Amino acid sequence: MVMSQYQNAGQNHYIKTDNKSFERVEQFKYLGAALMYQNSIQDEIESRLKLGNACYHSVQNFWSSSLLSKNIKNKIYRTIILLAVLYGCETWLLTLREEYRLREFEN
Repeated sequence: MVMSQYQNAGQNHYIKTDNKSFERVEQFKYLGAALMYQNSIQDEIESRLKLGNACYHSVQNFWSSSLLSKNIKNKIYRTIILLAVLYGCETWLLTLREEYRLREFEN
């Protein structure tokens, strides 16, 4: 359970249902995306950009290969790297600063 901003952060709250207890947390990962009680996506974008850079460097030998056409390299970029960065972006509420950071990554 993600804690609400209206609850006291110092208190431990649990929800019990069917003999299972769920602890209140400030953030957690769900399907690879960080969910936070403040709904701030700055940390999520930072994490995604780092993941995109790691993906880019993991296929570094493809970029310098003369055996692959630009079209193939572009497909590798779009299907591996860009998808890693933009996973879950349809739920993000972007400010101009975050939008700029994402566009900067693309270039």
